[in-house]
Amino acid sequence: MKRSLYGYLILLSLIWGGSFFFIKILLPYYGPGSIAFLRSAFGIVAVLVYMLIRRQPIRFRHIPWVPMIAVGLMQTAVPWSLIGFSETRLSSSTASVLNATTPLWTLMLGLAFFGRKSNRFQWIGLGLGFAGLLVLLDIRPSKILDSDLTGFGAMLLATFFYGVSSQLSKKYLHQVTLVETVLCTLAVGCIGSGILAFGFEPFSLAPLLQDRSVFLALIGLGCMGSAVAYFLFYHMVQKGSPEFSTMSTYLIPATAIVWGALLLDEPVHASLLAGMALILCGVFLTGRTPGKSRRVKAGSELQG
Repeated sequence: MKRSLYGYLILLSLIWGGSFFFIKILLPYYGPGSIAFLRSAFGIVAVLVYMLIRRQPIRFRHIPWVPMIAVGLMQTAVPWSLIGFSETRLSSSTASVLNATTPLWTLMLGLAFFGRKSNRFQWIGLGLGFAGLLVLLDIRPSKILDSDLTGFGAMLLATFFYGVSSQLSKKYLHQVTLVETVLCTLAVGCIGSGILAFGFEPFSLAPLLQDRSVFLALIGLGCMGSAVAYFLFYHMVQKGSPEFSTMSTYLIPATAIVWGALLLDEPVHASLLAGMALILCGVFLTGRTPGKSRRVKAGSELQG
């Protein structure tokens, strides 16, 4: 795994970890579907501005629309809404732990349906990362099992969809440019979440127009947490692997705690440092290639 991908993974987790603060600002004004719609819309605007500056066209005829629509729905509108619903029934720490099952779903789905192969480093890395998350959040497994079953199931279903969409994007969207993937993903998510927002939730632009904090939160959540974040995520999926990319879910709770310490003066406990150490070890192992594969690759490069 290239070293730059580890940097992108940490940057992605910092962006998505900060997104929790923006969502917290928006929740008094908007429901889960409305927040998903608005963050997608702001993300689309950011991508379009980038495309105009770079004068980069979009090749509509070259896009495989069936897998693109599936990826867009399962990466944005559907899981965002399920997570928003589950967090009304679960504690934030329990939701974070269940969200971190995403890499496991991604690995198992890849093995079962997408012809992916695994190695011992991936399994050890996943285990270490999950253990680190439990240490970081100071959670006992029994506490998770005592959670509301409906919220529990909704969060697991959301992570399942994340796993499916990551594998689909790796298999079917590799010939689509990064800009096209991000723009179409957000567009599909915007339409899907818009149906939910306008059909089942009270929606008004008044808070956006009258409260500057709401507008700034949507810029952070849409432009950074959606547009920039998905550029990083899909780049790692294509240049690395879906399993490695979804390891960001292990780092997000840690980065959220770091943001809380920096911005809100929240205390940092020793469990944060111990949990972070285990998570980072797990991330490193998940992205590691077995020695034999590395030697074969090195030999082929010398022959070339």
